[in-house]
Amino acid sequence: LPGPTPADWAQAPLDPAVRAVLVGFDEHFSYAKLCQALRYLLRGGPDCLLVGTNRDHRLPLEGGAAIPGTGCLVKAVETAAQREAFIVGKPNRYMFDCVVSEFGIDPARTIMVGDRLDTDILMGNTCGLTTLLTLTGVTTLDEVKGHQESDCPARQSLVPDFYVDSIADLLPALGD
Repeated sequence: LPGPTPADWAQAPLDPAVRAVLVGFDEHFSYAKLCQALRYLLRGGPDCLLVGTNRDHRLPLEGGAAIPGTGCLVKAVETAAQREAFIVGKPNRYMFDCVVSEFGIDPARTIMVGDRLDTDILMGNTCGLTTLLTLTGVTTLDEVKGHQESDCPARQSLVPDFYVDSIADLLPALGD
């Protein structure tokens, strides 16, 4: 965007062909980009789509460290625009339905492997898949047990069918 200040960004020309704002992982996310997204959404009103890739709030790193996830960026744009994004990634079943349609996948013969209850396992359970949690991400076995013991249906939907400590635990089974 031209100029160093928000006043300059507010005057930058908008591309008339833009009809959607997509928020995904962006290590160069900035206040200027947030302003530009808001300007497109305000100009287009409800006809300008707001789409997010996912709501992951944190991305785990080795050694227990983490960095902010894409969900933080999505939330920033949603807050500025005062509207909710349509999420195309997990746990929304949109992407899975596209894959099923394109490749004829049978959910009864499909396993969802992931390290997050609120995205991977929830999507798998919502789509009727067998679910396998790997304990190499942000989820602990104590969290799973808490959901499993709950009477709340929303919490029950976060319980995987199986779990392994590491994805490497699956290698022997793949060799058979």
